[in-house]
Amino acid sequence: MDLPLHPKLVHLPIALAVLMPLVTAGLLAAWWRGWLPRRTWLVAVILQGVLLGSGLLAQRSGEADEDRAEAVAPEAAIEDHEEAATVFVAASAVVLVITAAAAALRNERAARAAAALATVGAVAVLWLGYRVGEAGGRLVYQHGAAAAFVTPGASAPGGEVAPPRRGHDDDD
Repeated sequence: MDLPLHPKLVHLPIALAVLMPLVTAGLLAAWWRGWLPRRTWLVAVILQGVLLGSGLLAQRSGEADEDRAEAVAPEAAIEDHEEAATVFVAASAVVLVITAAAAALRNERAARAAAALATVGAVAVLWLGYRVGEAGGRLVYQHGAAAAFVTPGASAPGGEVAPPRRGHDDDD
C-alpha cells in the first residue's frame, strides 16, 4: 500500500501549536518572576523553530500528495486546506522572529515585551493550526480524500473492501 507521507508529518506542528502558548506563557512568567534565568527563553525559540520546520515539511508533503487527492476531492476543498496551511506557516515564521527577538534584545523591558508579543502570537498560531486541521479533516472525512491512496479492492484492516476510486465533480 502506497501511504502518503503528509498524515505522518502534520501531527508535530499541530501538537507544537497547541503547546507553544503554554510554553511561552510559562517561560515568560518564570523569567518575569525570577524563577528561571532569561536564557531559558531559548527553549521557546528552539520549539518555535521546530514548529516552523515541521510545518514547512508538512506543507511540502501535502503539495506532493495534492494531485492524487484531486482525483477524489473537490479542488476548492484542497485549496482551502492549502491556503490555511500557508497562513499557518507564515504566521509561525513571524512568531519565530518575535520569539528570537525576545532572546536577542539586550534591553530587559523590550525583551519581555517581545516575549509577551510572542506569547500572543503563539495563541494566534494555535487558532490558525485549528483552521488547517479543520480543513484537512473536511478533505478526509467529508470529501473522501483518503480514498485516493487506497488500492481499489484492497482489504482494509477491519476487513472492509476499499471502494473503487472515482473522479470528482467540481460542482460539489
